[in-house]
Amino acid sequence: MVQNWLQYTHLDKLYGYLPGMPQAAPAIFGLDPAAYAEIIAQFDRRAAGAADRLLDDQRVVGWVDALPFTPGQKVLAVGDSTTDDLQSWAVIFRHLLSKRRGQDHIDIINAGLSAHTTAMMLRRWPATLAVKPDWIMCALGTNDVTRVGLEPTKPTVTADESIANLRQMRRIASHLTNASWVWLTPTPVIEERVASHPPFQYGLSTWRNQDITALAEAITALGAASDEPVIDLIAAFGTAARPTLYGPDGVHPTLDGQIAITVALLQRLASIP
Repeated sequence: MVQNWLQYTHLDKLYGYLPGMPQAAPAIFGLDPAAYAEIIAQFDRRAAGAADRLLDDQRVVGWVDALPFTPGQKVLAVGDSTTDDLQSWAVIFRHLLSKRRGQDHIDIINAGLSAHTTAMMLRRWPATLAVKPDWIMCALGTNDVTRVGLEPTKPTVTADESIANLRQMRRIASHLTNASWVWLTPTPVIEERVASHPPFQYGLSTWRNQDITALAEAITALGAASDEPVIDLIAAFGTAARPTLYGPDGVHPTLDGQIAITVALLQRLASIP
């Protein structure tokens, strides 16, 4: 259980402004600093191992070499738990660039925050942009379409409001930075696993692929209107996604799922002139 918490819950991101953070984090999780650091390191080693396996494929090597990032640039990854995950696509991406293009000193900044909706991220957005990124890779929306209640008829954030939030984030980024923008759609879920997962049953929470698909289509249209690349993760996973791409809850990608996201992102970005 503690490992799962540490994989997705990062108090330094949420409450880094509090006195004593992040030094207090191990004790909050009931761990001594050495045990805490080792669990964090385990996840990072898995992500690094995934990068090594990907680089065994010469196609991937070519994609990494062709990425449109120039030396010294900062790449900001923003999203929910799929991004915040300690072995997420953003972490794998960091290892790929470090291993293959380390001399370029490209900085991948993981600003993913578990359980966040577009509305919650919008509130934090100006402060998040203080790092002055050159690229922004936005993977938000899964928590927007969460339905909660005995009769879950309403998503947490409506599709129109999600797009309005994302459009506002894009507008703020254009004002505060010169960053290029990349959109990643939400991934589909395995609805049967979602329905049988005890924490979701207790919390009266559910996800529907029809909601995810509708939001993904709206995000795709938003990107197309600005001629910005969109990574279609519904196509990458498939609506009848392979079970190995998801954990027991049917929502969070496994390491294999994170690799699938990374491959889709690499392939699309490598095609940018």
